[in-house]
This record gives sequence, structure tokens and C-alpha cells, in this order.
Amino acid sequence: MTTPQDVLITTLDVPSGRPVEAGDLSLALAGAELVDLIADGTVTLDGELIVPGVAAAPADRLLAGAASALVRRLPYETVEDWLWRRGEGLSAVYLAAMEEDGLVTRRHRRIGGPGPATAADTPVRRAAADRWRSGDPVLTVLAGALGIEPGPAAEPPEIADEAVETVLVAVGDAVVELDGVRQRRTIEQAAFDNIWRGPGG
Repeated sequence: MTTPQDVLITTLDVPSGRPVEAGDLSLALAGAELVDLIADGTVTLDGELIVPGVAAAPADRLLAGAASALVRRLPYETVEDWLWRRGEGLSAVYLAAMEEDGLVTRRHRRIGGPGPATAADTPVRRAAADRWRSGDPVLTVLAGALGIEPGPAAEPPEIADEAVETVLVAVGDAVVELDGVRQRRTIEQAAFDNIWRGPGG
């Protein structure tokens, strides 16, 4: 069980206030990976710079892939740069790997490719649900960045680790930035369509 797995399962199981975009999920997964790499000593943060440590490679293959993707030479990489670089297409990578491991299922349609993903009934899913219900601060913040809010009785999350807080803030900022990019593209496309449509429609 890893934080990225918990994030992805939570997006499948808990209703969101808005559709969870693949790009937003990818950024959250990259941040979740970094949180786990900090927790196991694979990396530390020097301000916003990710400094690789000397810990053994994580047992989870996707986290091991994240560890192998670290920039290991000066001046190192910022958390923000990591999110955008590592996050490229990461939601599809996790969905495929978790489907292969039996953690996610899809109903395959005859036409139009695979259907929507659902979390399989596994101990990993139940552990993710327990973590969500317990109000785990990291999972709460990452899910919140994707529009998934805990119940009204939930306590505001408190992040005790400064490095983890740095990562979570960066994830939130990156998701907001990506949403702004999408909105600008929508406006530009609408303006382009209006030009071609002409006065008479």
C-alpha cells in the first residue's frame, strides 16, 4: 500500500465536487510519490530542492521507478519541476499498473475501448478507505486538491512535517496552474471558433 495507490483509489471511490482531470490526478500522484520517498528516507528536501539520499530502493515497483527518476546531480530539482516532469501521464501509468495487479478493474466494451475504472475489492482498497475515513492529513489534502472533500465533521488537516507540507502546497499550486491553462485554452478555442463561424453563425 502506498500513498499514490490510496490517492487513486480515493478518486475512484469518493465522489468529487468536479470531474477529476487526468492531468490533476497525475500531479497529485507525483506529489504522493514524493511524500512516500520522503517518509522512507529516499529523499530529503533542502528548501524546495529534492536531495536524493542513500536509502535502498523502495519495494513498490512504481515508487522504485520514481526513485530511479530522481535528479542525482547538482543543482538538483525543485519540487515544482518534479511534479511537472514526473507527473507527465502518470495517472495512466498507475491505472495500468494497478489494473495489472488486480487493484483496479475495467469493463471492456465491444466498441470504444475499456470502460471507466473501478477499485477492486481488495485489502489495499479497504486500507485506503480506512485511511480516508480516519482523516489522514496527507490523503485529505491531496484529495482536496482534486475536488474531493471530507465530510463536514472532519477536522482541518494539520501537517506536522515541513517537507511534506512543502510538497502538498506545491501540488495545490500546480493543480490551480493547470486549471488556469485549461481555462485559457477553452477561451482561446471559443474565440477561434467564433472567428470562423462569422457574423451570421
